[in-house]
Amino acid sequence: MQDKNVLPEEQANALLATLRIRFEKNMNRHEGLDFRKIQSRFEEYPEKLWSLNEMEETGGEPDVIGYDKQLDKYIFCDCSPESPKGRRSVCYDPEALASRKEHKPRHSAIGMASEMGIALLTEEQYHALQRLGEFDTKTSSWIVAPQDVRKLGGGLFGDRRYGRVFIYHNGAESYYAARGFRGILEV
Repeated sequence: MQDKNVLPEEQANALLATLRIRFEKNMNRHEGLDFRKIQSRFEEYPEKLWSLNEMEETGGEPDVIGYDKQLDKYIFCDCSPESPKGRRSVCYDPEALASRKEHKPRHSAIGMASEMGIALLTEEQYHALQRLGEFDTKTSSWIVAPQDVRKLGGGLFGDRRYGRVFIYHNGAESYYAARGFRGILEV
């Protein structure tokens, strides 16, 4: 029986080919890294490839954006120009979703990310991604909200407008067609 979080070989090979092409096309995101080393990680952690497939299937266009030497992990992030299409119109977290009385969104960013095996970007990670290119010029993406903000009912999101990156606040229960979330995954 096939493990739910392991891709069939043919699908895994197709995804790896897509990731390699994207990797080679965007070397500015990961100078000095070797895709063969990254690819070998998936033999050890096939569930990570499943998570990357979830990112790809929802429009995230994941790519390697760094390597953490201390943890010996490669960092993948959604690099689609706009917030991934398959992850928009979601509120911030399961608590916000449960608190909505009517007109509930289909899901929450935190809940969906958890199901995918990924995490939302922190404010620092969002700024780091924006140094690699121009993202969210027409959309916005939920990011991890500090506990004190969330306790008061808020959430944070970021976007790029007027040549700058902005971090804003909104009620965690809110959702918009142009707001989704970007994920990050360590392999």
